[in-house]
Amino acid sequence: MSYQDIKFEKDTVFLVTGGAGFIGSNLCEALLDMGCSVRCLDDLSTGKYENIEHFMGKEGFTFIEGDIRNFETCESACEGVDYVLHQAAWGSVPRSMEMPIVYEEINIRGTLNMMEAATQCGVKKFVYASSSSVYGDSTELPKREGQEGRVISPYALTKKTDEEYGRLYKELYGLDTYGLRYFNVFGRRQDPNGAYAAVIPKFIKQLLHGETPTINGDGRQSRDFTYIDNVIEANLRACKAESDAAGEAFNIGAGGRLFLIDMYEQLCKALGVAVEPKFGPPRAGDVRDSNADISKARKLLGYDPSFDFEKGIGLAIDWYREYLK
Repeated sequence: MSYQDIKFEKDTVFLVTGGAGFIGSNLCEALLDMGCSVRCLDDLSTGKYENIEHFMGKEGFTFIEGDIRNFETCESACEGVDYVLHQAAWGSVPRSMEMPIVYEEINIRGTLNMMEAATQCGVKKFVYASSSSVYGDSTELPKREGQEGRVISPYALTKKTDEEYGRLYKELYGLDTYGLRYFNVFGRRQDPNGAYAAVIPKFIKQLLHGETPTINGDGRQSRDFTYIDNVIEANLRACKAESDAAGEAFNIGAGGRLFLIDMYEQLCKALGVAVEPKFGPPRAGDVRDSNADISKARKLLGYDPSFDFEKGIGLAIDWYREYLK
């Protein structure tokens, strides 16, 4: 793993918001394995208790069931914390199209609450999840920070707003913030169920169960699929980054580009199945093409992802085979 060289003092305290979610629970696990103390804040609206159940009772782990829309909850959770890894948010572009007000309340107001609480409690670094969706209708490839287009979904707008608050909290209040623009993260503990499930776990589950997946659009959309361990590395390296890099947003991807139809064929090959997919209408609000230029994160964060798609998908499939038994 490319983050094994990162070290923290044994008495370091982390707060992981959304810690019962896909990315958050993996961050909690990595930090506990490093010997750090971890507080997990989650209201379990989209996170799952089963993701953190095996941490309960483990030395250094504390679970706080609470909502980031409540400032007092955020402030209490931040007391005595060294680093905040803010992953709490509602994802899914399609769902944001249906529920824009809820997305504003959680993803914007909740994040603002967390930044303010972190500032008041003297947190050293505030690392937060942004998204490649902020590039909107930009057709430039690869995607580079500073070359964003117009956002095309409420979800994307919430992440763009979070980045602006991140910049302001560095400039106005001295909080070292680092926005990580995740590019299509996949891996262990990503939920394959539900109407808003991400494409990789959804397809793996369907193919394992002998079902026929539906690809929205023509399959020629491209994505920079990023394995979960790359994202863990980015979060930890941001905690070690220079203060001069704070207030910025960084692309966190694998630096590759894969068409959906090619991804699907690789899944079929890895699973040993041959299933012709169905094709459905494109999803509103989806970015057509995505490919991260990660040179800024390499330079300023020391980010050096070691998992390409082939390596990551093999590990993910192994996990789902066990999980979906």
